[in-house]
Amino acid sequence: MVRGNLLAGSLVALMACSGALALDRPDLWPGLAKDIFASKAISKDADIATLEAPARAEDAAIVPMTINLAKPATQVRKATLVIDQNPAPMAASFTIGANSGLTQISTRVRVNDYTEVHLVSETTDGSLHMVERFVKAAGGCSAPSVKSLDEANANIGQMKFRTIAASDLGDARRREAQIMIRHPNNSGLQMDQVTRLYIPARYIDQVKVTQGDDLIFQMEGGISISEDPNFRFTFVPNGSKTITVEAHDTDGKVWRSQFPIEGAS
Repeated sequence: MVRGNLLAGSLVALMACSGALALDRPDLWPGLAKDIFASKAISKDADIATLEAPARAEDAAIVPMTINLAKPATQVRKATLVIDQNPAPMAASFTIGANSGLTQISTRVRVNDYTEVHLVSETTDGSLHMVERFVKAAGGCSAPSVKSLDEANANIGQMKFRTIAASDLGDARRREAQIMIRHPNNSGLQMDQVTRLYIPARYIDQVKVTQGDDLIFQMEGGISISEDPNFRFTFVPNGSKTITVEAHDTDGKVWRSQFPIEGAS
């Protein structure tokens, strides 16, 4: 009985120690803020934009993140997502079109370790505003693809677009849409399960979405964006009949597709 109690106590202590180590991460944010934002002042402020992220991810390779512009009247021209503990922390930077009517954008990211995630929003006056969330996840950047390389490469660059029924977007004109791009978004940290060799990094580094000549958003991204990049966003139609999506990857490939806007006059 005593031996059993000692063993149970040791296991509890080991688990507690492991949990403490998992949370004992160096604070990388001051250095990242200096490097990414050129030492500009950043105020902690949830009145400009907010970030939705799970406290504990179900799958570290596809962690959902949603950026909400809390005050649409305050024009946010850029929103940057930083995953502090990832090998390439700057996950995505979204430049938002001045006439887009965008109030929300969601995507899926890889999270490599327990980490703070920072959202930094830049308003039209050039000031920076930050919110943060803590996410428990590990191994997302090295997680193997759900598809074979042959399958992924056969469909690379294919796009899908759909509009989504939404009950309350704060403006009767506003629409919600989703773009899906087939691409393995190889991080360079994943191992081919057959050859046991690391797969070279190749990922979507830019996505530009326009309606007519007006920008809805442009994303500059890195290895933290999940396989088959996916973007869900709101916008206000400007009278154009189509939305154009252009995607670039680090191999220099460019894909461009046009999709009709439902109900466009």
